[in-house]
Amino acid sequence: MNTLHVRSVPDDLYNRLQKLAQVRNRSLSAQVITMLEQAIESEERRKKQAKALTSIQRRRFKAPRNAPSTLALLREDRTR
Repeated sequence: MNTLHVRSVPDDLYNRLQKLAQVRNRSLSAQVITMLEQAIESEERRKKQAKALTSIQRRRFKAPRNAPSTLALLREDRTR
């Protein structure tokens, strides 16, 4: 297993991490690993969602440029 060293962690952040680890009955290292895993999973999920949204936007129907507006079509239909 690899080791990761993090330098210059602000005191406030370190204290908050330590308190969270105590609340969750974890060591500080275990808490940081859990949070890193969650952050990476969240980022991967966000990327998949963005890819899906891009795909949906590409497949969206776009009317031709010379097509009449929907308002014009409604008015035409009502005059029949």
